[in-house]
Amino acid sequence: MHKFFSGTRRTNLLFAAVVVLLAAVIYFATRGGSGRTAVIQYGDPQQTMRVSLSQDADYNLDSNGYTVHLQVRDGTIAFVDSPCPDHLCEGFGRLSREGDWAACMPAHVSVTVE
Repeated sequence: MHKFFSGTRRTNLLFAAVVVLLAAVIYFATRGGSGRTAVIQYGDPQQTMRVSLSQDADYNLDSNGYTVHLQVRDGTIAFVDSPCPDHLCEGFGRLSREGDWAACMPAHVSVTVE
């Protein structure tokens, strides 16, 4: 009887390990904005641009007399350089999760992750 419980215990542990491994793979596959989209609104009249966060790219947007530089890297997007006076937009850091938002108010540019 002892061997029966021993085998069942090993099977349960193996099953639990597989479930944990699968959960980890799913978590890391969807982490960091993978498959997410950034919605960029800019200009006057307002224009909208959608960019994938799954492909690294750099964007230079001319808006309201400023050229704002956005960078997509490793599933994130960020304001990396803005000539605005306070540079608050750069302080938002890298955006990757749904609902993350940043804006450069003088340039009239906003970024929202969906």
